[in-house]
Amino acid sequence: MKNLTGRLRLRRCLVSALALQLLITGVALADEPWSERTRALGAIAEMPTGVLSRDKLETLTETGKALFEASFTTLDGVGRPEATQAIDPTRRKHPREQAFFRTAGPDAGSCAACHNQPASGGAGDFVANVFASEGFESADFDSLDPQFSSERGTNHLFGAGLVELLAREMSLDLQAVRTEALAQARRTGEAVRLSLTAKGIDFGYISAEPDGSVNLDELDGVDTDLVIRPFTQKGVMTSLRQFTVNALNQHHGMQADERFGARWTGSDDFDGDGKTGEITAGDVSAMVAWQATLPAPVRMVPEIDGWAEAAARGETHFADFGCTTCHRPALPLESLSFADPGPFDLAGTLNDGQVGAAAVYDIALLDWAKSLPRDDQGRILVPLFGDLKRHVMTDNQIDSLGNELLSQRFVDRNIFQTAELWGVGSTRPYGHRNDFSSLDEIILAHGGNGRQARDAYDAAAKAEKSDLIAFLKTLVIVP
Repeated sequence: MKNLTGRLRLRRCLVSALALQLLITGVALADEPWSERTRALGAIAEMPTGVLSRDKLETLTETGKALFEASFTTLDGVGRPEATQAIDPTRRKHPREQAFFRTAGPDAGSCAACHNQPASGGAGDFVANVFASEGFESADFDSLDPQFSSERGTNHLFGAGLVELLAREMSLDLQAVRTEALAQARRTGEAVRLSLTAKGIDFGYISAEPDGSVNLDELDGVDTDLVIRPFTQKGVMTSLRQFTVNALNQHHGMQADERFGARWTGSDDFDGDGKTGEITAGDVSAMVAWQATLPAPVRMVPEIDGWAEAAARGETHFADFGCTTCHRPALPLESLSFADPGPFDLAGTLNDGQVGAAAVYDIALLDWAKSLPRDDQGRILVPLFGDLKRHVMTDNQIDSLGNELLSQRFVDRNIFQTAELWGVGSTRPYGHRNDFSSLDEIILAHGGNGRQARDAYDAAAKAEKSDLIAFLKTLVIVP
């Protein structure tokens, strides 16, 4: 026993001597296993480019997952004492002392703190609601007042790569219609009015004049640049890369060089927290890769007597009630080749025109993607139960989904993108504010463009409603 005690004392002395030597010589403790810095930061030394092998993709996604789940610390650069949560780099009027603040942010140490149901990358309960106030360029507030901030539930990210690929293809289709309208108008010398459709979804009409001008007054559910922005509940974020850069700044005060670095702001430490190079382009690429390759939600029927039969009937009712008008069971996708950066991002988020070559990875190589259905033309059928289109969700009688006071990115407060229902059985509660505890409640809250389907459901027999719920609860996330 005496010998053991002596050995323990000797070990403590050696450890103390080592720690003292590290302090004296200035050797950083960041490489030690007990370091409070996030070890995955900077692990991707250079932004990946070209076609990635499966091994390289796995390394990238493993790093991305580590960053998504990391609890960032002030040693990493958490906090933004001299910068606001705005998308455009904006200085605060009054430096903030606290690293975290619930409403205007930063409000979380990690991405997974909110995206965690039923697993990392998933949705969040009401307690994980966020505040979408980044549209206020010079905001400097500490308030829950809805005139300053819109409260939102956390969406899941499973299948997000497929969603972005659909949006890119649909944007190209819509822009091709614009090009064709202008060409016809020039050729004929007369005004031309064409229907804007992409993958069977109607986005209104575009009119072109022989002088090259266009009339966009008849657009429906899409921005005037004809770019589908599939992320966030308002449908205002173009890509996973933009979503990631925005969220890192707003929720963590971790600022990406590609937007907050010297290139755009003239400063290596725009937020004034004493840390530079907080998030590199390689870090963002890794986080995008992990999110883009998260498996798509699936259908899974519980092994309970009668559930399969009820769900089958419910799927029929889902169509009969008119739910599929917006919640399209599947949209066709031409290619599973994902490029990052993508083609449609604007200043502050890298796009494919700002890099020598984008990183390209084939989602088809992933095991989960091999089970995705295809149509008779060989196109992948993405079973998202959505349409990537914005809709008015309130009317004079039903306005529960119009409880926001602010527009976001010029999208009116009662307009939201159709919620993709894949995974809905795993992501209770519901609604853009997470304030509907059951599927029945959120269905009955549909007004505006969803009113007809809502009324059909409301008028249905109790057994039919039950069958519909049984069907929706088979749409689940399996990590």
